[in-house]
Formats: sequence, C-alpha cells, structure tokens
Amino acid sequence: MAQVVNIRRDVDDKFYRYKMPSLQTKIEGKGNGIKTVIPNMSDVSRALSRPPTYPTKFFGCELGAQTTFDEKGDRYIVNGAHDATRLRELLDAFIDKFVLCAECKNPETDLIITRGTEDIFRDCKACGARTGVDMRHKLTTFIVKNPPKKTKKDKKAKGGDKDGKDKENGSAEDEAEDGASDDEFTKKLKADAAELPTAEQAARDRDDEDWALDTSEAAVKARQKEMAALNLGGDSDENEDGADPYSELAVWLEGNRGSSDTDVLKKVQDLGIDRKHKAAEILGRALFTENIEKEIPIYQSLFAKLVTSEKHQKSLLGGLERFVGVDHPNLVPVVPKILMAFYQIDVLEEEVIVQWGTHVSKKYVDREVSKRVRKAADPFIKWLAEAEDDDSE
Repeated sequence: MAQVVNIRRDVDDKFYRYKMPSLQTKIEGKGNGIKTVIPNMSDVSRALSRPPTYPTKFFGCELGAQTTFDEKGDRYIVNGAHDATRLRELLDAFIDKFVLCAECKNPETDLIITRGTEDIFRDCKACGARTGVDMRHKLTTFIVKNPPKKTKKDKKAKGGDKDGKDKENGSAEDEAEDGASDDEFTKKLKADAAELPTAEQAARDRDDEDWALDTSEAAVKARQKEMAALNLGGDSDENEDGADPYSELAVWLEGNRGSSDTDVLKKVQDLGIDRKHKAAEILGRALFTENIEKEIPIYQSLFAKLVTSEKHQKSLLGGLERFVGVDHPNLVPVVPKILMAFYQIDVLEEEVIVQWGTHVSKKYVDREVSKRVRKAADPFIKWLAEAEDDDSE
C-alpha cells in the first residue's frame, strides 16, 4: 500500500486533512521501448479531484516525453525512465498550478472552462475565490479539448437554466442577473412565510419544561444505548471496544451546546466519520436547538466540508426530519424557513429537496410523522417550482 502524504507537501502538520497516496512508479521495457508506468495514478488523481489523464499529460509536457493512457485498463505511462522523486516534484508543480486555490491554497477546487474564451479557472469551495491558471502552459490545450465531467452541484434557480445546465461560466453579467432574481424570490418567500411562527414563538406556545442534561457516566452510556437502539448509525461502524461513533457524536453534541464549527468538525474527524454520510444525519438531529433558524448560518463552513454528496444531503434531511418531527414537533410550521436557510448557504440542492418533499419515507421516522413534516415543507417546494418557471421564462 502506498504511503499517504499531505497534498501540500510543504505543510508538515500531520493533522492536515487533505491527503493523497504517495506517487508510485515502475520502470518497464528496455532500450528505446523503456517506459515509466504509474500504477496508482487513479488513486492520486481521485484525491486531487482531477482526471488521471491531467497529471499524466502534465508530466509529458514538462519532461518532453510522450504519454499514453488506458482509462479502462487503469494504466498511465510516460515514455522514458523517470524516477519517483522527479515525478513527485512535478506532481507538486501540477498541484500548485492546477489544483490549489491561488488565494487560500486550499485543494478543494473544481476546474471551470468558460465558453467562448475557453479560459480555465479554479473555483474554490473553501473561500469562494475563482482564480485563473496559466494559459500559456501546454496542458491547458489538453484540458480544453478534454474538459472535466460536470457535477450536479449547480442549482437550477441559481445560475442555471431549466435543464440545470450552466449559463456562461465566469460571466459577471449572468451572476448579477441571477443574484438579483434570487433575491426577489427570497423576498417573495419571506413574505409568504411571514405569518408562520418563529422558533422562539413556537417554543413559547408550548408548556415550559425545566430540565438539565445529566452528564454523568451512567447517563451518557444510557443515551448512547438509546441512540444505538434508534439505529442512528444504520450500518454499524462500532469501534473495537464496541462504542458506536454516531451515538457518541450525538451525546457529545447534546452535552456541548453552542460549540464552534471548528470544535464540531474536530470531534467528527476524531471519531473517524467525517466522510460518512450518516454523520450528516446526526448533525441534523443533534447539533441544533429550537433556535435553529439563526444557528444554521453559523455552521455554514462545517456543512460545506461534511455534506459533499447527494447521499449526505438526504441523510441531513433525515436527521432534520427526526429533529423537527419527533424531538421538536412545535417546529414543524418552521420547516420552510429551515429548508430556505440550508438552501441559501448551498448545503441542500433544489433537486434533493424536491425529491425529499414529494416522497414520504419511514426510514428515519414513522410514516405519519414523515408525511406531516413534508406537508409543512409544501410552501418552500412550491416556491422552488415557481422560481424555476420564472427563471426559465
């Protein structure tokens, strides 16, 4: 197994979260037919969120060597004999030029190719900056001819047409139009939802309860058993000592209300579940209080790092469904506002919300509770549909 190293090898911090396998090489052939095979190029590229053909071609451009790749056979070759040290240095150069954000040096970027001008930008999901690459490099021609596959992250009502396709990437005019349009829809939704009670009002309407969280060892273990019985972890990820990391996270969140997003992220990483979609479920259920509307924006960066796929979004919605429908039923009328808050910070996508809102499920709560929560979401689902129709017009 290849050694795991930091994506930025100039960072010595062993807790640096962005890792990749160390590049491996294998020399094959003799004489004029000698070549360097990179057995784990797919694994390295996956960690960088780039097609494996990009760094392979970059090596060829820098070394003046011919490259060949068989994507189906997962075989990537650079002609000539090249040692691993030299190729790792070139990989560092590739990362700096085509992966790292030029502003914050974070590797969480996507490559975007603008239409017409065919300029290439690095779109950073960490700081939001969009920085260009050096278009003089030979690799840019290859990238333009072989663009990265598009993701489904773009929203229909924000910067996309009815089919979800991007409008002119990098166009300031389109972004301005979409921003104004979205702001108008937001105002409309807020006006429609003005009569809904706030979380504080809903909380005051119910009988006051004076209670305190028992943090004794016996109470903690009892709550962990309760969480496990509710199958919060689904397919179990128990530690060697039998502890369930998901129930442990839920109990920790209950006992550490008001923790910063950094502290919560560190706890999730310490438990080894930062890439698990079920961690999003626990956050949806146990992270918030009845003041959830105001708390959601506080944890924007936390959810941006942990909710990275459609499966993560569905798990988050499942946790919120239990939080609202079972633990805090007085918040059911506020569901549209909760969904809007997550939608505005780009954590929940339109397609996922609509699918969730129109399909009752008993995966996280019983069917009646699920039906009640989704029914409460109707105003927001309707608003999404109207926003899409107006945008397409």
